[in-house]
Amino acid sequence: MAEHRQVKMDAKALSAFMREVFQQVADDFAIDHVAPDEITMRLLVGDRHLRPGGTISGPSMFALADVAAYLATLAMIGPQALAVTTNCSIDFMRKPAAGVDLIAKARLLKLGRQLSVTDVMLYSEGMEVPVARATLTYAIPPVKG
Repeated sequence: MAEHRQVKMDAKALSAFMREVFQQVADDFAIDHVAPDEITMRLLVGDRHLRPGGTISGPSMFALADVAAYLATLAMIGPQALAVTTNCSIDFMRKPAAGVDLIAKARLLKLGRQLSVTDVMLYSEGMEVPVARATLTYAIPPVKG
């Protein structure tokens, strides 16, 4: 039977946290939905996210997957600025559309005291098939007490 955990940070709290801690990129992202163990968010695609050939760059796609995994984790554990990526695997499956936002649907697969593992599917807005899939592991700093 699945655990019934409660969200500790909603979309508003996560957005405020991003503005406080990662102000340099906070305006690149928007949070659409937060629920226990999942988040849906988007990269607000602009010219700086594009690469030659009219597609979204791999680093921009990675950034969305990474931030989605980070915020999915924080939604459940609360504000932990020092949670860090320890592993990422990403498969680029199709060319994303350049003129629309990139959507991330992230789902926590495991949330422990020291690590979280998240699966992230990336979609071009309006497309039903994913353009990429990433699995990320985050190290969670120990609670001092």
